[in-house]
Amino acid sequence: MHPDLSPAEWRQRLTRRNFLSAGVQGIGTVALSSLLSRDLFAAKPDALGALPGLPHFAPKAKRVICLWQGGGPSHIDLFDQKPTLVKEAGKDIPASIRGDTRLSSMSSGYAKWPAVPAIKPFARYGQSGRELSTMIPHIGSIADEICVVRSMNTEAVNHAPGVTFFMTGSQIPGRPAVGAWLAYGLGTMNQDLPAYVVMTSSDKTKTCGQLFFEHYWSNGFLPGKHQGVRFRGVGEPVPYVANPAGVDRAARRTMLDDLQALNREHFGWAGDPEIDTRISQYEMAFRMQASVPDLLDFRNEPKAVLEMYGPDVLTPGTFANNCLIARRLAERGVRFTQLMHAGWDQHNNLFTQLEMQCRDTDQPSAALVKDLKQRGLLDDTLVIWGGEFGRTPFGQNQQGQGYKGRDHFGRAYSWWLAGGGVKKGHVYGETDDFGWNVAKDSVHIHDMQATLLHLCGINHEALTYRYQGRQFRLTDVHGKAVKGILA
Repeated sequence: MHPDLSPAEWRQRLTRRNFLSAGVQGIGTVALSSLLSRDLFAAKPDALGALPGLPHFAPKAKRVICLWQGGGPSHIDLFDQKPTLVKEAGKDIPASIRGDTRLSSMSSGYAKWPAVPAIKPFARYGQSGRELSTMIPHIGSIADEICVVRSMNTEAVNHAPGVTFFMTGSQIPGRPAVGAWLAYGLGTMNQDLPAYVVMTSSDKTKTCGQLFFEHYWSNGFLPGKHQGVRFRGVGEPVPYVANPAGVDRAARRTMLDDLQALNREHFGWAGDPEIDTRISQYEMAFRMQASVPDLLDFRNEPKAVLEMYGPDVLTPGTFANNCLIARRLAERGVRFTQLMHAGWDQHNNLFTQLEMQCRDTDQPSAALVKDLKQRGLLDDTLVIWGGEFGRTPFGQNQQGQGYKGRDHFGRAYSWWLAGGGVKKGHVYGETDDFGWNVAKDSVHIHDMQATLLHLCGINHEALTYRYQGRQFRLTDVHGKAVKGILA
């Protein structure tokens, strides 16, 4: 009790807000101590801010680049050749194959299920003889570097839940994204850039209506400093990082020092861990004022490297430009880089749009892998290429316009991975003759998440965070690391 206040005056001042603030002060002090000791514990050349005891074992990958292909790339047309679809073209896929597969509402009233084979031929690539579509010849040129997984599967049948499922482990928004989990568990390798960076792009013709929701790179219930930072392709890469007109760097530093002192004082009596997050984010923004311009200065990039990424490489906001930035982020130690590219949702334009989409993404995707390899970064960088699901082996007759597309399909589809401890020139998993069901070595979304974490040196069952009375993890209560993918 304050010595200058009477009991009556003290009771009047003891508001609910003051009581709660004073009550959490001890908790806040413990939280700040934990944050500081964690940083000291993990202070080593290759990581700052890692949790004690992480990584759980020696990692194969120090960083991850996720090349997310939004809308659902067709495994039938790109990665999983099915001669049976050629033989049975136009005939209904048998009910014995279709079974009780959950499909989108757009196919719920269908009475016909005509088999539609790949719209372009396949060819063999590399010494491994990997069969891939002729629409992706550049990815074919790295066939001996990649592991194609043909047995991916998910319960999601619509875009946003499907993307959310891989990114956060739940189809319902609100949980932390995979990049936030990695930043939380393993810390950062570069204090001048965020540990988790996101960039977005779309097909040139803007045929795909999928949106990029912020919960795809959310920190969820993890501390706010682990939220993904989105770099924009138009205007300032990161809003509000630049100094306002008339404010130089020295003035900004003085202002931040004063603001930090106020925040530290606020933390002392409120004990809210988010105040510490606020402090760290202000400091990150200040350091990014110097690091981001250097990151985006391509004047020293060799001409041969720029040409490798294709004609759009210097056009801000394109997939090619984002791939080049992703390589530069990898060089600088960014933990998780998430490139999200829309345009794969071919419901009624499969025969016109798919090849255009491949032209936009094929060359930059392969160039990124080659570029990482020639710089000695591929061995400890995991590159993942895939979308929320695949496309149906049957043709979609949308609004009676003819079988010009394919619907969403999560029962079986394909991804590929490269670098970071995965097998080279390898195919994992099989689908049946129609590309409908997984026939061998199923890889569920949670299995892929567990495998990603395993390659980064994390036991997915042991990286948890207590929230609302239970321990949460990226893989929920499922998943296993797929050993057949590991080198």
